[in-house]
Amino acid sequence: MSTDAGTRRGRARRRRSRAFFVAFVAVVAVLGIAGLAGAAVTIAQGPRVTRTSVDPAAAIDNPGSRIIFTTTQSLAKVSPEQVTVTPATAVTVDTSGRSVGIRFAQPLWDDTEYTVTITGVTGVGGGPALTITKSFLTPALDSYVLRRGTGGDTVFRTDLQGDAAVPVFSDRQIEDFRATSSHLVVSTLDTDGHSHLTVTDLDGTHPRELPLPGTGTVTNLQSADRGNLIGYTFTDATVGKAGARESLLFTASLVEAQKDTEPAVVERSGGESRVDDWRFVPGTDTILMLTFDGALTLVSPSGAAPVALGNAVSIDGIARGSTTVVVERVDGPAAIDLATAKEVPLPPTQPALGQVNTVTPLADGGTLRTLAIVDGFTVRSTTVHIVDASGAARPVFSIAPADTLLETCVSPSGRYAAFLIAPNAVDNPYDAHLLPLPQNVQTHVVSLADGKDVVALTGFDISWCQAPPRV
Repeated sequence: MSTDAGTRRGRARRRRSRAFFVAFVAVVAVLGIAGLAGAAVTIAQGPRVTRTSVDPAAAIDNPGSRIIFTTTQSLAKVSPEQVTVTPATAVTVDTSGRSVGIRFAQPLWDDTEYTVTITGVTGVGGGPALTITKSFLTPALDSYVLRRGTGGDTVFRTDLQGDAAVPVFSDRQIEDFRATSSHLVVSTLDTDGHSHLTVTDLDGTHPRELPLPGTGTVTNLQSADRGNLIGYTFTDATVGKAGARESLLFTASLVEAQKDTEPAVVERSGGESRVDDWRFVPGTDTILMLTFDGALTLVSPSGAAPVALGNAVSIDGIARGSTTVVVERVDGPAAIDLATAKEVPLPPTQPALGQVNTVTPLADGGTLRTLAIVDGFTVRSTTVHIVDASGAARPVFSIAPADTLLETCVSPSGRYAAFLIAPNAVDNPYDAHLLPLPQNVQTHVVSLADGKDVVALTGFDISWCQAPPRV
């Protein structure tokens, strides 16, 4: 091969390399200019919403549901002052990258159109501000009730019209049930008087039995507001004999993967652990226990030190989305802030309204109070009032003198209250269940905004109730 030929080929390769490099640089430059131009256009236009995510059905059942907006740009932090929700409800705001999430502090009202507006939304690089507006309609509210009968007991799913009840679970003897966000858990009693816990989907399908601590009876079944955690008190069938357990509190998971996990006992360290009443504290893993010795104690399954809260006679309730519990002490009702363990005053009502029988806390800081006017040993009238923080009272429900109010429960959103009534109580005999109730009971659902009686359902244990009736 001649030296001249090799030199010519080398020069040709170098020319092609230089041409490729020049072309590559040109393409990169063009792309860079296009990218900068695109970025400039994007910044000039400001962020735009590409996707909105919200689950209206979950929003009416549980606190903490969210609506999430995803945009074309990473966003500057959005403050709560930029957010308006109509009808008004408390929210928190979280900005992350190209998304902004609005979390509703309380469950939303059912069958209601909500509009969320966020003003002044900008990208981290500046540019024009965007106003985001989204409306959505929440569905009508369904619930569950338990009806007992001579031929067996049935849990029904029903709307608030009361004319679309659908049976979802039946058994010879149902003592109690609870509904979580994805399951029903039903307590039944067999012919030997022993308890069983059955978990199903919300439509009653795919039943399976939960393991119990042993052979015995389950009482005071409850479920946590979040997750799939339940709790109950358990008593051995051999109670009265040495070593037998009585009214001990257990918790269990309803998650399918944990179906074989043994229930966990909740004990009060260094003191009486037999439980007379108890509650899950909303939004935490903490449990409020009232033990046989009258001690009121906060205990945590995570191992935190128990907190003593004095003595009480009963627990009236903890409002969803709240850390305030109302308990009955020997000298009357008292409210305790469980976040600080401090007692907070309950404003008195006018004596002319009657004496206070029960107090049910509301998430807005008010209470529902059952007030009775008594003449000697005769109850002349019984009414339920909403009492605000100043003590101002507004009637929302009245009970006929011949009837008895057995339980008061508030819906998750606080829109309704359910009043369990035993009509004509004197001539209304109790059944033979472990949790005995009058044979004829009605659940009256009332709108708390105006006191309107929405529906009267045959049955009890409407699934808003956090605990069974105490009779």
